[in-house]
Amino acid sequence: MSTTHIEPREKRVIPDRLGTPLRRVLASWEVLLFGVAVLIFIANSLASPYFLDAWNLSDATFNFTEKAMIAFAMALLIIAGEIDLSVAAIIALASTAMGYAVQMGVGTPGLVAIGITTGLACGAFNGFLVAVLRLPSIVVTIGTMSLFRGISYIVLGDQAFGKYPADFAYFGQGYVFWVFSFEFVLFLGMALVFGILLHRTNFGRHVYVIGNNPLAARFSGIPVERVKFILFLLTGLMSGIAAVCLTSRLGSTRPSIAQGWELEVVTMVVLGGVSILGGAGTIAGVVIAAFVMGLVTFGLGLLNVPGIVMSIFIGLLLIITIALPIVARRIKNARNA
Repeated sequence: MSTTHIEPREKRVIPDRLGTPLRRVLASWEVLLFGVAVLIFIANSLASPYFLDAWNLSDATFNFTEKAMIAFAMALLIIAGEIDLSVAAIIALASTAMGYAVQMGVGTPGLVAIGITTGLACGAFNGFLVAVLRLPSIVVTIGTMSLFRGISYIVLGDQAFGKYPADFAYFGQGYVFWVFSFEFVLFLGMALVFGILLHRTNFGRHVYVIGNNPLAARFSGIPVERVKFILFLLTGLMSGIAAVCLTSRLGSTRPSIAQGWELEVVTMVVLGGVSILGGAGTIAGVVIAAFVMGLVTFGLGLLNVPGIVMSIFIGLLLIITIALPIVARRIKNARNA
């Protein structure tokens, strides 16, 4: 009895388009952005003889640490498909609350608690309107942006609150070690916390799923509304912490404090590779983007470039970083077609 020998079929392997893991890393947005940061650092070093001074570099971190801490929470919110444009107004209201409290004789621990609690309350209000009442976040936060800052103007008018306790200045002006300020160390700590939260927990995975497909997330048993409410709480919390640091650094409270920061925070997040459409992004990218924006603004400041030019640059940077992925995707689709 004869048997027919059948040769096994050769397995077909579909290669990864980007090849090896090393190539995937080198092709990532974060590596490209890091290269840009290195080039900006070199350019600033050549443009100004004062740039490489250790204390000047320490001062440069004040240009982005407070905004970056808010950007970490904003990154999670945008990945989940939402946005909060009231963060700068929350800072103004939290600072106003602290300024009013200091006139009543409240000490440093109480001031910190009031600033953070005010931020949390504003975040909870935004979260209630978006997650519970299911109103569009962009419309809600534009409204609360005017509401929160309007309250600050009503309370303060044209005056400013000052005379903060001496030990309150540590949060915005103190140093932990040598040139490493308290704000910079706090920024690094928050980067680690949010990195773990987004990339190493079930909560972070839920954020990505919601951003990619909120309907599928609901059918998968993910509490979408609860997650979004928590995300708005986080943006309020980080805005309150930023308000404490900024008020401490300035030593006074004005209704115009942090004016226009919402644009810079969103720019930082989008520049860091977070998709404005949701569902993609990393905390590492936001950290690098914070350094890029800080280096650029500090370098321009050393060259005595007017502030309005910096505003124009930030606006153009936001448009370019949003447009580039969309244009690249269209070109790719056209080639495939």
